[in-house]
Amino acid sequence: MTPQDFDPRSGSLVERALFNNRLLVVALCTVITLLLGWQATHLKLNASFEKTIPEKHSYIRNFLQYQNELTGLGNAVRIAVANPKGTIFDAEYLDTLRRMSDEVFLVPGVARNQMKSLWTPTTRWVGVTEEGLEGGPVVPDGYDGSPKSLEQMRANVARSGEVGQIVALDAKSSVIFVPLLAKDPQGQPLDYGALAHRLDELRAKYEQQGVEVHITGFAKIVGELIDGVRAVLVFFALAVAIAAAMVFWFTRCVRSTLLVVTVSLVAVVWQVGLLPTLGFALDPYSILVPFLVFAIGMSHGAQKMNGIMQDIGRGQPKLVAARHTFRRLFLAGLTALLADAVGFAVLLVIDIHAIRELAIAASIGVGVLIFTNLILLPILLSYTGVSAAAAQRSLRAEAAVQKQPLWRWLDRFTQRRWATVAVAASAVLATGGLAVSSQLAIGDLDPGAPELRADSRYNRDVAFINTAYGASSDVLAVMVKTPDGQCSQYATLNKIDALEWQLRQLEGVETTNSLALLNRRVLTGLNEGNPKWYEFLPNQDMLNTITAGAPRGLYNDACSLLTVYVYLRDHKAETLTRVVNRIESFANASDTADVKFLLAAGSAGIEAATNIVVKNAWRTMLLLVYGAVVLLSFITFRSWRAVLVAVLPLMLTSVLAEALMVSLGMGVKVATLPVIALGVGIGVDYALYVLSITLAQLREGKSLSQSYYRALLFTGRVVLLTGVTLAVGVVTWVASPIKFQADMGLLLAFMFLWNMLGAMVLLPALAHFLLERPKAAGDLTAEVFAGQAAAT
Repeated sequence: MTPQDFDPRSGSLVERALFNNRLLVVALCTVITLLLGWQATHLKLNASFEKTIPEKHSYIRNFLQYQNELTGLGNAVRIAVANPKGTIFDAEYLDTLRRMSDEVFLVPGVARNQMKSLWTPTTRWVGVTEEGLEGGPVVPDGYDGSPKSLEQMRANVARSGEVGQIVALDAKSSVIFVPLLAKDPQGQPLDYGALAHRLDELRAKYEQQGVEVHITGFAKIVGELIDGVRAVLVFFALAVAIAAAMVFWFTRCVRSTLLVVTVSLVAVVWQVGLLPTLGFALDPYSILVPFLVFAIGMSHGAQKMNGIMQDIGRGQPKLVAARHTFRRLFLAGLTALLADAVGFAVLLVIDIHAIRELAIAASIGVGVLIFTNLILLPILLSYTGVSAAAAQRSLRAEAAVQKQPLWRWLDRFTQRRWATVAVAASAVLATGGLAVSSQLAIGDLDPGAPELRADSRYNRDVAFINTAYGASSDVLAVMVKTPDGQCSQYATLNKIDALEWQLRQLEGVETTNSLALLNRRVLTGLNEGNPKWYEFLPNQDMLNTITAGAPRGLYNDACSLLTVYVYLRDHKAETLTRVVNRIESFANASDTADVKFLLAAGSAGIEAATNIVVKNAWRTMLLLVYGAVVLLSFITFRSWRAVLVAVLPLMLTSVLAEALMVSLGMGVKVATLPVIALGVGIGVDYALYVLSITLAQLREGKSLSQSYYRALLFTGRVVLLTGVTLAVGVVTWVASPIKFQADMGLLLAFMFLWNMLGAMVLLPALAHFLLERPKAAGDLTAEVFAGQAAAT
């Protein structure tokens, strides 16, 4: 066929509009690439504490409603300054702590009125003397660093109740507690990367002056993640190099390899350029998205390149080959990408901004691929074509089937015996996977920050603070709402006292603190420390007196909100669930019209709310993703049998992926929830390409064996190529300094391979039982092989 023999008016309206105006399409895409490439330079990498919490959950609404009346229960950083030469009661150490506290006070984004250290005036002591209750700042008036001043300060610290809070149990370190604002003084969202960098500068500065500095908190986690993300960019480049090398090994054609890789990278450029244009930024959770866009683009691009290569090898001109390939694969590719986009968009139902932004970024990227890899790539290949040697090599590879035992082996799964074995083995794997995945937990399963390596600087700092202070920094706060001026009523405080006693009996609860507990302690102190007086007495006058001198962190200025602090051993999912269930049960039994026990504030309370939202969204999200895939597959194939053939392998991969998460010690949380859905969207590409060709051949009256073999020749080789290439590319992430990205790399590699195997093995086996085919046609594999060999 010559270009003159081909009717440019043939094909669909979309095909004619695109290929009859090729230069215009290329020029338009070039201009868009340049503009969005310039926009991509404005893309920022940052994270926000508020974006990682479910703002519409009742716990978070309660927290946000009373946030300004709570002290230090939101986003905060803890800086533990240790004296390696002795205790904190050392003049040189205290001077260093003072100077560091002053510098931290001036850091942009610090809520200065809530900051607390030994040197802040809000850190006070209360004691009982012959003259009654006395108190004052922990640092005594007239402090001059003398031994006398240090002894006075030691006594003040002992009476302050801060041991285990901002003073270590062994008195060898103290904490600078630094609450953070949501926005900096200029009204811009707090730049966590810059804040973490500033804290690291202060750490380096003061460690040179003889102290050890340990920093924990969300801002520091984000700083560590941002530093790690920059390293992940190296892995992204490595994945691109691996993909290019594998495609070149497959084609032996430099021009087509460069074109497929370049167009896939153009899709990434469009995506990252659109993000700042639309007001979005990348964060450590959505950093995976550009790679996923590249991966999906390589998958679709390789399919287009392979089709054009085969048609050119059969003697078709490059323009005709490009149009024929576009005609055959555009609908399957469009359906796959729409399934991807809908699958990603389903994540929008989750009430967490970080996941919603990830969903938007992924949907934008997939939408971009429709233009770059389904439209631009075939048009560019219609100009460049492929090398003659590569086209002939592709044809020889297709013809020499008797030399390809892999195709013979895969074709056996269209036969009854092999199909039965494949389906039975899949059923066994699904049953085992379901049994293991039933143990998949919600939330974090490890202490510290599970997003980072166990030996990371941050997690070492967490371990130090947990050990030195006898409790973790995981605090859950219960808010008790009362009418104005009635927070000290005996009936209310008595209920709080009962709640505290119940909570202290729970495993995972280290201790509690509240105005009720303060009353017990003060009563004991007023009676010479006699433990017999450690009671909660129904004496309203005494309660009013103690409340008047109590720290404002235990109640607000209007005396209408009390805070019960629950200090936890860790923030593991089982610990949070146990504590929250007990509090909710108590609240249901104790709430009145005037007094309400409200959850939840504190880092652990916020995480508990996040876990609840993730748990509720987990199965709902999967149902919606699969519902979208099923609907689009049905629209494409118009057969419920074909839909089952396409979807069942995906479901097996999802079950096995969840089982793998259990074995890796991963829970379902903000960082991992999207990947479960992403795997479905990526996996459907393989099934749609293979099945679309198989069904087309079946409709022509061929047997399943012939049809599947034809699909293997046209798309199967590329499915194998992209599955292995992408798996090898992402498995390199196991070396990432960010643990959750290393885990995601392993999980994605597993899903890439299993989705590929499902499309190549389980799909033909299911097709044997479910898809209709001519009754007279038997297994014609041998005839196909003989006919192809004769054609050679």
